[in-house]
Amino acid sequence: MYSPFDLTGRGAVITGGNGGIGLGMARALLSAGASVAIWGSNPDKTKQAQQQLAAECGDAARVHAFVCDVGSEAEVEATFAASVQALGQVHACFANAGVSGKGTPMMEMSLAEFQRVQRINVEGVFLTFRAAARHMVERGGGGALVATASTAALEGAARNSHYGASKGAVTSYVRALAMELARYRIRVNSVLPGWIVTEMTQKSVTNEKFAAAVMPRIPARRWGDIDDFGGIAVYLASDASSYTTGEQFVIDGGYTKF
Repeated sequence: MYSPFDLTGRGAVITGGNGGIGLGMARALLSAGASVAIWGSNPDKTKQAQQQLAAECGDAARVHAFVCDVGSEAEVEATFAASVQALGQVHACFANAGVSGKGTPMMEMSLAEFQRVQRINVEGVFLTFRAAARHMVERGGGGALVATASTAALEGAARNSHYGASKGAVTSYVRALAMELARYRIRVNSVLPGWIVTEMTQKSVTNEKFAAAVMPRIPARRWGDIDDFGGIAVYLASDASSYTTGEQFVIDGGYTKF
């Protein structure tokens, strides 16, 4: 193994790590030697993901799972403290948990619906990163913060404006934190997925009309898979990215370049 990618002895927190892209990231981090703490809001799903990851890596002691609502300040603070206790130290934190919109036209959207998305997608990132940054500064030695945004931050997300707004906010927030936290050797980057097969996108990617319209715009000619995010997760958590901060990594099979 190229030694900078070796994560042996390092701890990583992945919110929304019980499924989708977060599960793919957790799987890769474990393969690179890290210990992980996956967070999820669904207890059964989170427990199942823990068991799955433990079986795959063959070392249950390196896989920890916690139930947490990332929109709750109290829960994030308590769960991060528990994660530190379980892992020893947190070297990388992936703020990956998110919710989707409901395809609501802006003029028909309630304030409550707009706030529902911002609470998890924006406030959840703030709360998670604040807890992680405080720990990393106290621990010393730097670290990595990675937010999962979306190509909706770059495009016009019709009938999904609140989702697009939340992901645009995340990319701007990441750039600001990259400047603010560089003095502590904390790197901050974002990952922008395109159309990836997950529970969140299942309804869209299995819709024949949608697929017929979107697939021709993807140069790679396939939907993304959760394991397509393993490489970027390991890179951003490792010493290989020690001089990389404030960047947004678009992983979409070329969709936004077409």
